[in-house]
Amino acid sequence: MTLPQSRLLFLLALAVCVALLGGALYMQHGLGLEPCPMCIMQRIVFMAIALVCLIAVIHGPESKGYRVYGGAALLFSGFGVALATRQLWLQSLPPDQVPECMPSVEYMMDVLPFTEVLGHMLTGTGDCAEVVWRFLGLSIPGWTLVAFIGFTLFSLVELFRQRGPRAIFS
Repeated sequence: MTLPQSRLLFLLALAVCVALLGGALYMQHGLGLEPCPMCIMQRIVFMAIALVCLIAVIHGPESKGYRVYGGAALLFSGFGVALATRQLWLQSLPPDQVPECMPSVEYMMDVLPFTEVLGHMLTGTGDCAEVVWRFLGLSIPGWTLVAFIGFTLFSLVELFRQRGPRAIFS
C-alpha cells in the first residue's frame, strides 16, 4: 500500500484539527457547555498541532523537514494524550476524591499568578471531573483521547516513513 504524499497528509491533519476546534466552539457557544481548564489546554494542543501541520503544508520541505514536523506533531500529540488521560482519570474518581472546583480560568488569570493558573490547567479541577456530554458512551476527553491517539499514529508515520523522490505535492 502506498501512502499519500506527506503534504496531503498534513493538510488532512490540519483539516481534522480545524474540525475538532470548530466542534469545540459549537459545543461551547451553541450547546452552552463551558470548557473546563483541561479542555482549554487540550484546545491549545490541537491549535499547536494545527500550526505544525499548516507550516508543513506551506513549507513543503524535503524528507528531513517532514520528519521534523512529524516529530513536533508527535510531541504535541503525546502531551494531548497525557492531558486527556488525566481528565478521564479525574472523571473516574469517586465524588469524595475529586479535587475542589475553581473559579473560571478568566477569573483565575486576573487574580492568580500565571504559574498557578497553568498548574490548575494541567492537573485539573473539580470542573474537569464533571461529565457533561457523552456520545457513543465516551465523554469529551474520551473523544479527544481518540483524536490525540490518531494524531500520534499520524506523527509516527510521518516520522518513520520511507520517502522516494520528491513529487510535486509531497
